[in-house]
Amino acid sequence: MAEWKDGIAKLTLPTPFPVGDVNAYLIKGDRLTLVDAGTKTEESWESFKSQLADLKLKPEDIEQVILTHDHPDHVGMLDYFSPGLDVYGHPSNERWINRTSEFEKEHQEFYEKFFLQSAIPEQYFVPSMKVMKKTLVFSCNRSLTGTILENDVPPGLTGWRVIETPGHAQSHIVLLREKDGTMIAGDTILAGISPNPLLEPPLPGERDRPKPQVQYNSSLKKLQQYPIGLVYTGHGTEITELQSLIEKRLARQHDRAMQVRGMLEGRELTVFEICKLLFPTVYERELNLTISETMGQLDYLYSLGAVSVREEGTSFVYTAK
Repeated sequence: MAEWKDGIAKLTLPTPFPVGDVNAYLIKGDRLTLVDAGTKTEESWESFKSQLADLKLKPEDIEQVILTHDHPDHVGMLDYFSPGLDVYGHPSNERWINRTSEFEKEHQEFYEKFFLQSAIPEQYFVPSMKVMKKTLVFSCNRSLTGTILENDVPPGLTGWRVIETPGHAQSHIVLLREKDGTMIAGDTILAGISPNPLLEPPLPGERDRPKPQVQYNSSLKKLQQYPIGLVYTGHGTEITELQSLIEKRLARQHDRAMQVRGMLEGRELTVFEICKLLFPTVYERELNLTISETMGQLDYLYSLGAVSVREEGTSFVYTAK
């Protein structure tokens, strides 16, 4: 049953995804604010309304929405709200929540080129693109009312501040209440699992794709500089010992990357070959996630100067340095 705690109410909503339920949050501010908006399904909407009723509220009482990031399980239910509802988030949300045919073409071309560069066999191209498109069915189709950036005080939320935390998504932000160090983290950090830094096409005006694993590590280290206490997460339970959890996650990721470097000692491998070694039992079923993870580890190793890369035909091959 939803209830208020220090001006915040946690709403746990079902999703059709393997990650399971997603958390959204209500904040009592100058405006009643919903942080994140679940998935576009009737089941999620009915659960949302039921939990609002626990708080003696209706959807029409919500005055604005703030998005931590653009993934469908955090934005999809926006389509059930009034078109006039104010929605704020990082500018990088826009291309995902208000998708144009031009962006969809750019998105497909990016992945097709990346698959070639990774030496992924063509038989995987169509199924992987279908999985991506099927996921986006649960997203929304609307535009941001306004954008919020690093250190901004969000509209209607005096005492809260925006911290940009790219990695899991290019659009990712967290909200920090400065008086007590309470943070609404989205998927920047979760209690039970490490979020997957996901590949995305180059940002508008840029030629090179982002390096999400490298960004994600930087975002975690950045959060260590803040006096953060209680962390409300996008999935699962709250976090109370953030500093130690960040150290654990960074160490585990480094160890994983060193495992990849070990695979490359004395030989050259493509991204796909490394992916199969890292995820021998699941790479075919979860190719989009496992190839993102693999590329993330290679980006990280490259940033350390621990691997080298060269072109061979349409593909890239990596070796340890």
